[in-house]
Amino acid sequence: MSWQWTEDVEEFRRVADPYLAADAARNTVLLTVSESLRGGDGGDGGDGVGDGDGGAADADPPGAGDGPARFGWWREDGPDTLDPDTPDPDTPGAPVSGAFLQTPPYPPYLGTMPARAAVALAHALRAGELGQRGAALTEVRGRAADIGAFGAAWADGTGPSAGDRAAGPSPYRLTHHIRLFRLGELTPQSPAPEGRARPARAEDVPLVAAWLTAFADEIGEPAGADQSGPARARIGQGLLLLWEKDGVPVSLAGRSPLLADQIRIAPVYTPPAHRGRGYAAGVTAAISEAARRAGAREVLLFADNANPTSTALYQRLGYRPIEGYATLELDGGT
Repeated sequence: MSWQWTEDVEEFRRVADPYLAADAARNTVLLTVSESLRGGDGGDGGDGVGDGDGGAADADPPGAGDGPARFGWWREDGPDTLDPDTPDPDTPGAPVSGAFLQTPPYPPYLGTMPARAAVALAHALRAGELGQRGAALTEVRGRAADIGAFGAAWADGTGPSAGDRAAGPSPYRLTHHIRLFRLGELTPQSPAPEGRARPARAEDVPLVAAWLTAFADEIGEPAGADQSGPARARIGQGLLLLWEKDGVPVSLAGRSPLLADQIRIAPVYTPPAHRGRGYAAGVTAAISEAARRAGAREVLLFADNANPTSTALYQRLGYRPIEGYATLELDGGT
């Protein structure tokens, strides 16, 4: 059994694509972040959610100055190490059945994986096999089940059973609980909010960049110094809609590109002065319909468990919960 890693996103996707596509919904973050890094547009890096008006989002990651991204994959056979100098990843062997990525300054994000893979990853990171990034590890994100197994192994070095841990304060805790939703039958809000949706245009770059920065600040995610590049890239790809009233933009929604038949809605942001008027519902319905027209069999979004208003809104629009995700906070690093 083995973990291998690389800083080459193309190598990662070549090796891990069949695994990612086999459960594209639950691996949506790994798919979209790695794809955006392939395009060099700054990506769509975190997993923060919530905008105070029924929004869901992923904050855009900072630029390359924060250090190279790292990607790892798990096979049931192979050398027991997390090492980029392992044999050619295309060498025949067991299929990939787990993966993670890290785009600094964000923590590692775990894809779906068996508990034994999460345990092995915790051991490898505790041993510093990812260099300084592993040594300074304070958080991990992903499915609650996967990071729970990781946390137990981090705590006692044995595995996912919490019963073997020594008495005393836990060296980890689950925080920031969110839920992944999948769109069923889209049911737009009735009556519709005032205004209409339109594609964001080149002249909207300054506004969109400011809103992306404000959104990231609001949810506590690093946004980077300037969001103009990500804003320009996503507008150029037709991935952002604005809701406007009387010709004035009042809300924003974005989506990922179509990957493995899925699209994730992110971000959704309404400035505080325009909240409480249903604009987020209008723009979310519009971007969801656009995702379906783009060919997505699965339209996804994340919502914060701490925001019952947004959760109820998504369910009214036709979204249904799939699975819980969370952040694992680790005391003391490695």
